[in-house]
Amino acid sequence: MTTTTLESGGVRVAVEGCGHGTLNAIYAAVDRSCKARNWETVDLLIIGGDFQSVRNAKDLAVMACPVKYRELGDFPDYYSGVRKAPYVTIFIGGNHEASSHLWELYYGGWVAPNIYYMGAANVVRFGPLRIAGMSGIWKGFDYRKPHFERLPFNDSDVRSFYHVREIDIRKLLLLRTQVDIGLSHDWPRGIERHGDSEDLFRKKRDFRQESIDGTLGNVAAEYVLNRLRPPYWFSAHLHVKFAALKSFSAQPDCETKQDEQTKSEDVATEAPQEANPDEIDLDLDDEDEAPLIANTAPAAEQTVTTKDEPAETNKVPEELLAQLPASFTKPPPRPKRTPGQPVPPGITNREVRFLALDKCLPGRRFLQLCEIRPFDKEEHLRHPASETLPRYRLEYDPEWLAITKVFHSGLVFGDPSSQVDPDLGEDEYFPLIDKEREWIQENIVKAGKLAVPENFTLTAAPYEQGTPEIVHDQPEEYTNPQTAEFCQLLDLKNLWDNSEQDRQERKSRGPAPVDRPSRGFHGGGRGGGRGRGGGRGRGGRGGGRGGGRGRGFRGRW
Repeated sequence: MTTTTLESGGVRVAVEGCGHGTLNAIYAAVDRSCKARNWETVDLLIIGGDFQSVRNAKDLAVMACPVKYRELGDFPDYYSGVRKAPYVTIFIGGNHEASSHLWELYYGGWVAPNIYYMGAANVVRFGPLRIAGMSGIWKGFDYRKPHFERLPFNDSDVRSFYHVREIDIRKLLLLRTQVDIGLSHDWPRGIERHGDSEDLFRKKRDFRQESIDGTLGNVAAEYVLNRLRPPYWFSAHLHVKFAALKSFSAQPDCETKQDEQTKSEDVATEAPQEANPDEIDLDLDDEDEAPLIANTAPAAEQTVTTKDEPAETNKVPEELLAQLPASFTKPPPRPKRTPGQPVPPGITNREVRFLALDKCLPGRRFLQLCEIRPFDKEEHLRHPASETLPRYRLEYDPEWLAITKVFHSGLVFGDPSSQVDPDLGEDEYFPLIDKEREWIQENIVKAGKLAVPENFTLTAAPYEQGTPEIVHDQPEEYTNPQTAEFCQLLDLKNLWDNSEQDRQERKSRGPAPVDRPSRGFHGGGRGGGRGRGGGRGRGGRGGGRGGGRGRGFRGRW
């Protein structure tokens, strides 16, 4: 172990925007920045998505990216062991990822030694810091769907895989205690209003109209930020550096006009996007989906009744309704509320410092080094720094583990015909979480099993130098030992451990037909119906230039 001369005043964190497979350049940039600050090293590197943990050419075949722009990048060397990350690196998923690899690690896990994927949604502890993260980008038409994607992917699957799902956000919105850092790939909706928006609009001109329309940013990330209120929130995706400070009053937030405009957020429309000539277009799905047109007719015109219309004749008299049993009575409508509100008393921070960063290219503002102290000063005493490097290690979060146990049995994977269980509300979930929290305390906390095991294992074969990078064969589906060990730790059924027979039957049928024309993805065979088998678990409840005009598009290279 290396002796450290770092002070223990805070955790030294490097934050990077979009990764895009440039690990070597990112680590080199962190090293240069550390030397400029006279730091020996950092404790943690956070990458805000588009990490691209591509293990081999088959993984690359199912990454959302036009074929002519596909590159393996630097990650295969870290996966195979040729290189090792110099310090703990964590990342959330963006919209250009090795979906076949990340599918194995829904709950998170090591994609290579020292490089940890946060999963679809997660809360982990790194020393005294508590970090919450959500992967993916906002696409309202997929928000309330289950995780129906499973190999072999078709053109639609390879992109819908990274669309945020309500079931994952629901779990984050049930947290009742303070976190220190929040992570999302695209920005929380409306955050631009809390910074120098005019400067942002000068750099990205079409952001102004999207901000006015309320379509700039991620609706689900807004919900999570407003609930968790971490002192720091980091994002990427839009390829521009932007800082903001969002303040909250001591009173619970009331529902805003903007919330009223998106009560039915799963049918939110997408604003038209202006092409940016300085960016390579990797995010073709933004233009593929037809927006759902809202009915904009005035309310008065929608309810006018003419004299020629017949009067209603099939209404049941009130006297007869009164004679029916209580079970026939229509239940009162559930009051509408903003998801995650009101904020529980265990979350007390009132100011969120937001920072979005660019992608790793010369001349871009993609990296920020900072020394972060926990919101709760006592956490430094509970999680003291080691005298040797690394000073801190990753740990599971007990509250999040309890929430995970409550929801695991209702998860569905690989079945597009399934539906997500309805949201039962906090009054129903909190007692279930409290009960599981007791189990976590007894079986994991007291047993000393909170440390995230360093149990990385190869699943797919690493890329072999000299072989083609571009292939049209899809990857195999694997059972990741890390996911198996995590499920065993929590006494859960491993929903990702499918039989070899089932996997071969799905592979022989090929990807499901795509309802809309393909726009550049060539990831495997054609035709064939989608196989079933992703069932429901049982047993419990619930060198480039920066700048340019326009947005640079969400997630563009």
